[in-house]
Amino acid sequence: MMIGMNTEICDPAELATLRGIFVPRPEAAPPAGWEAVRSFEAEHGIVLPEPYRTFVAEVCDGLRAGPPYYGLLPFAQTPSDWGCDRPERLLAEPFPLTTTWMWENEEADEEALSEQELEARTDAVFDHGSLLLGTDGCGMYWHLVVTGPQRGHVWLIDEYGAMPFGTSSNASPMPGTPGFTGWATHWAQGRSWFAGAPGDDPEETA
Repeated sequence: MMIGMNTEICDPAELATLRGIFVPRPEAAPPAGWEAVRSFEAEHGIVLPEPYRTFVAEVCDGLRAGPPYYGLLPFAQTPSDWGCDRPERLLAEPFPLTTTWMWENEEADEEALSEQELEARTDAVFDHGSLLLGTDGCGMYWHLVVTGPQRGHVWLIDEYGAMPFGTSSNASPMPGTPGFTGWATHWAQGRSWFAGAPGDDPEETA
């Protein structure tokens, strides 16, 4: 079960946590400002979820050091390896998933979706209702959901499937505190994204 969160009002404690992670870093990009944020929202017909919205407007709009591996992108950009022949990104269309979906299993299933159906569904996962935060390389992209039931949650999407970061279950492949602040804090503590990998125990990095 996914943990709910307040995405409409910026929690001062969360913003303070984000300031503590990003502001001391000399390579942190300056904030984008509220005019740029509101212009982007009007262009795409969305409102960015809090606390990310206030974070990019007032604290920082990108960090080369991460997260993820190849850096936190400015909020209006896509990764350099995203490609120019992809479908149009529709941020106002709801993100279609609420639970992990590994579509590589669909391809191995004799009763799988047709190739056209699978492509249409995966295109929606990549391009509907989310903002790109950055990439870990090898086609692994981190998305912040901005529209739909998963609004405010961070997802990892690659050629094999899509899964959310942070759930209430310790059995999750990526357990942790959900949302942008939880995701950024997890990275700042030097912890692995995946359960069972070296560095995933918070006591090791405390």
